[in-house]
Amino acid sequence: MASKSPSGSAPAIEQVPSSFVEPPAGYVAWFIELKARIQTAQQRTVVAANQELVSLYWQIGRDILARQAHQGWGAKVIDRLAHDLHNAFPQMKGFSRANLMYMRAFADAWRDGQIVQQLVGQLPWGHNLVLLSKLKDQPTRLRYAQRAIEQGWSRNVLTMQIDGNALAREGQAVTNFGSALPPPQSDLARHALKDPYLFDFLEVGKEADERSIEQALVQHISRFLLELGAGFAFVGRQLHLEVGGEDFYVDLLFYHLKLHSYVVVELKAGAFKPEHAGQLGFYLSAVDAQFKSEHDGPTIGLLLCRTKNRVVAEYALRDSNRPIGVAEYQLVEALPADLRTSLPSVEQIERELGAVGEGGSDAPSWKS
Repeated sequence: MASKSPSGSAPAIEQVPSSFVEPPAGYVAWFIELKARIQTAQQRTVVAANQELVSLYWQIGRDILARQAHQGWGAKVIDRLAHDLHNAFPQMKGFSRANLMYMRAFADAWRDGQIVQQLVGQLPWGHNLVLLSKLKDQPTRLRYAQRAIEQGWSRNVLTMQIDGNALAREGQAVTNFGSALPPPQSDLARHALKDPYLFDFLEVGKEADERSIEQALVQHISRFLLELGAGFAFVGRQLHLEVGGEDFYVDLLFYHLKLHSYVVVELKAGAFKPEHAGQLGFYLSAVDAQFKSEHDGPTIGLLLCRTKNRVVAEYALRDSNRPIGVAEYQLVEALPADLRTSLPSVEQIERELGAVGEGGSDAPSWKS
């Protein structure tokens, strides 16, 4: 690392022996750039090593499938293979019978080697086990794999997103974005909102009022931001607005980095009512006037209600020129039973594999 010298001039290199002469002009800047290049190379090395490992596992699984299909090898050959590989590579983990079975399942799930090389090979083996154990169809696996790569999800975050059926909820809120925002921004804004939002991580009961829910969301802001999705930055709670000499307070204010817009979130403990949209529209006008700069897009409103009548919400937003979305929230998880897989959990898989995790020896660590 480099640090500022006491005089505030050019940064100096830490822990330099006193016998060293003053570095030549441009050395410090070059050294900082060199460090960045080395760190990037290290990261690429880790990614490349992970891709090699996942590719190897896929090839082993493919070979097992082929020999079982064309040469009549039975399941017992996997026991023999696990034994022989352990003897050949005693320092390596990952060649247990259970992991070999998952290599076979992995190759069976991804028949196209190009997908493995170009997409899922960028994810650690632990992430791939999550995709394999929790999702049954390939298109859904692909969507979650792409999102995990784009947003740098850790394995735990990937698990939470799948358990919460996050991608299926994206873009489902009732909005008027098509008429209130220009086309490029309207599509992006629509996909930025979900319905419903799952607040099962809050330690509040079903009868909690708006203020209790709001306070709990702020206390769990990291989980709340994760549920909102990529791009949201928290600005403040109960933000004061003065309009015409009167005081008003916005429940929660965010800024969306991709939309370049403020987002006002209003919470309602009951069902949606048309007058809620009018109140939120007023807040959007005030934020536009008092916070928005010339470089920001129109302020967007998100009204979160316990329940809503979709037709009533559509009518309430139809003639509004303020971009508003209406969505429900759930304080406890309420996913249909058919969304849950009968395959073993990731924790069970890890126990079988000898605790193969993000920091284990079978795969490089890869965290958000």
